[in-house]
Amino acid sequence: MATVGERVREVREARGWTQEKLAEAASISKSFLSEVENKGKNISLDLMLRVATALNASVEYLATGNGDEAKVRKPILIPVELSQAAEQLRLSFQQTIDLLEVHNSVVARRSGRPKASPTIEYWKSLNEALQNIRKKLE
Repeated sequence: MATVGERVREVREARGWTQEKLAEAASISKSFLSEVENKGKNISLDLMLRVATALNASVEYLATGNGDEAKVRKPILIPVELSQAAEQLRLSFQQTIDLLEVHNSVVARRSGRPKASPTIEYWKSLNEALQNIRKKLE
């Protein structure tokens, strides 16, 4: 059975990426990535999520080799309004993705309601609410 590191290498090489490119895209060190791929070093869920996002691969596939999405996850489409709000708020890519995932989770729970396009102000207020929740949990 392949290891997490072997699956990371497999997907990285399928993309034609070097370790340097993946390390930069995932904001991790090349030496750490090399240890994960070559020596089976354990990787935290947070770092695996960054690697999966950079590779556009599912975490489930990297962790287990299984998953409905197999090796490749569908591209993430960031709405224009979210992109503009993220730029104004100076959010990182990961913070922007987190905000989109929170929104999608809320929408999934309100499946019967019509889906209006969220405005820039909506994204800003959702970000503020998320930050307040994080502060309370600290």
